[in-house]
Parts: sequence; C-alpha cells; structure tokens
Amino acid sequence: MSFPAVSSPTLDSTIRHLYVHVPFCPSICPYCDFHVLTRRAGLVEAYLERVETEAAELAARYDVDLDTVYLGGGTPSFLRDAEITALVGSVRRHLGWGRVENTLEINPGTVNPERAALWRGLGIDRASVGVQSLDDATLKFLGRTHDSAQARAAVTTLIDAGFRVSGDLITAVPGQPLEADIAGLVALGVGHISAYTLTIEPGTEFARRGVTVEEDDERAGFERTEELLTAHGFDRYEISNYARSGQQSRHNLAYWGNRFYLGLGPGAAGHYPAAGEAELLGQRRTNLHLHEWLTGAEGKAQPIDAEEYVTDALFMGLRVQRGISLSDLTQRSGLDVAGRYAKPIKANLARGLLALEGDTLRATPQGWWALNKVITDFLEG
Repeated sequence: MSFPAVSSPTLDSTIRHLYVHVPFCPSICPYCDFHVLTRRAGLVEAYLERVETEAAELAARYDVDLDTVYLGGGTPSFLRDAEITALVGSVRRHLGWGRVENTLEINPGTVNPERAALWRGLGIDRASVGVQSLDDATLKFLGRTHDSAQARAAVTTLIDAGFRVSGDLITAVPGQPLEADIAGLVALGVGHISAYTLTIEPGTEFARRGVTVEEDDERAGFERTEELLTAHGFDRYEISNYARSGQQSRHNLAYWGNRFYLGLGPGAAGHYPAAGEAELLGQRRTNLHLHEWLTGAEGKAQPIDAEEYVTDALFMGLRVQRGISLSDLTQRSGLDVAGRYAKPIKANLARGLLALEGDTLRATPQGWWALNKVITDFLEG
C-alpha cells in the first residue's frame, strides 16, 4: 500500500561529505569482505589516474561543499608518500577539502613520525587506526600483520603528531582478553573507539575454514564492551562507537543521519540527490570493482522514493544514541512518519526495544541488540 506525501520534502541537495576508497592492502585479513586486493605493478598508477578523472566528473555533476573527507579501504596508509600526496591532490583540485574533519584509515605497521607529519601536512586531522587487539595471540588469530607493540607505538606517534585518534577493536574473538584490550587502548589516550563483534561473512577465509562465533559470546562481548568503556568515561553515541566529549566521528554521523555523500574509487558507495526526478528523494550507487571501474563504467543507481528514504533514515538513525526526530524526518521526506509507521512504533515501544521522548524515537540497549528485527517491522509496515 502506498501512502501519499503530506508535504513537499525539504532536502539540502548540496553534498558535504566524501568517501574515498583505496582498495590496496599489504595482505587480506581472513575476516575481511570489503573490496580489497594486494598491489600489483601498474595498478596503483592506474587507480590514481582514474581517481583524478572521476573526481572531475563528480565535481561537474553535483553541488559539492565539503565538511568531511574519509579516506578508507583497504589500507590507505599503505600508499607510498608520493601516491597519497597525489590522491589528496586530486580530491582537493576538483572537490575541495573538508572544513570540519578529514580522516585517514591507518594500519599500525605503516606509521612512523615522518609519515605522520606528511599526513598532517596534507590536511588530514583524524586517524582511524586498525588496532583490533593489543594481545599478540589475538592479532595472530585475526591474521593481522602488526603486533601489539607496533599498535601502541602507532597510536602514540599519531597522537604526538596532533591527530584526533580513533582505535578500532574487534570483540568476541576466542580467547581474547577483552578487559586488557580496552584498558590498554584507553590508556594510550585515544578519544574514540569503534568496537565491532567478529562477524564471519560468506566468502571470507574464516568462512572457508569453518570459524564460527557463538551468539552468547557475541552478546557478552557487545554488553561487556559498553560496561567497560562507559566506566572509562566514553559515551556510547552509536551502537558500535564510543567517544570522549567532542571526539565523535563527524563523517560517520553524516551516514547515520542519512545525508548525501559522494563515493570516489572502486567499490565506493555514495548517496546522491536525484536531479530532475521530483518523485525521488535520491539514489544510491556503489561503484564497480577495480578493473571494471578503471574502464569508466558506472555502477547501477538505485532510486530512493519517500518510503525507502524514511526506512533508510530509521535504520541508520536508530543506531545513534540521540535517536531520530520524527518531525524532522517528516519534513525531510514529506511523509507523515508517525502516522505511516504507527504500528511498528507502538509494537516496539511495548516490547521495550524503542523509546519515544517527545517526537524523538530511540532504540533502547535491548533494541540495539535486536535492531535488525526492529527495522524488519518497519519494512513490513
């Protein structure tokens, strides 16, 4: 059943956020299902040439005024100094640079004081470091190429260089000393921690080896992580992300706020305005993988109508502790959100999975654990 719009949507079509995908890694971790590959002769050069062209194409197609840039992967810090300098140069030349925050994903084994100074000189001010654990046995199990000493040294070097530093942590790993991992990461002085439970994705090396994660272990890690980080003074501002005051990821908050963003590079996803199509509230497109992307071919666009815009916004907005304003979402989408989704809202309030304060809808801690079920209720209406 289709519900008509109650007003004209009011969306800002200016794109203020950019994700750049760098697919190259020194090795492929056994749990990774991202579009990554090891570097081969000529591939990085071809990648950089295509980035230059694609950045110009995006600049010509969209109104761009960037607040944040995020260089992810892959291992962007695996690029050589001249390569990352060229990559940043292409972005700046055609699209500008983030006024608020510019993040580089970093593998601990790629850090030294000279490289940290180079990255800061390029205008990168936030470092997302793939620590994953500070226990060597856990790192070996996860197939990481660094050890705990390198991770500690990398974080310290980046903080000394003036970066806002976020440390990634994987939980629910068999035998992992979670308390020591969290205490050690906090003691290093990071202002932000992203903590994700180990997930075995189809097609990964772990899946082929038959590695499993028990749901009880996953939930225990999920809950214990919150207890420990909250005790250390971190605020759980998103289902898997914790920050000290003022240290939240501005770029990721744009994702969770269902804002438009550009995707640059092979496999990069983007959320774009749907120019000239009044019945649509945008489109999502994921770029093709490297070899097809190098030919200039575009990934297929997926149009977003008002109802899909709302369910996307709820799925992402309910991940965030502050929740989502139903009146704001009504204004942005043109749909009467509280009326259209009264049934799933009421049902999940009764189950204790959602809470409604004024017109702000939030997931409870129990709702965060069961968020996929909550969103399924909205999709089914």
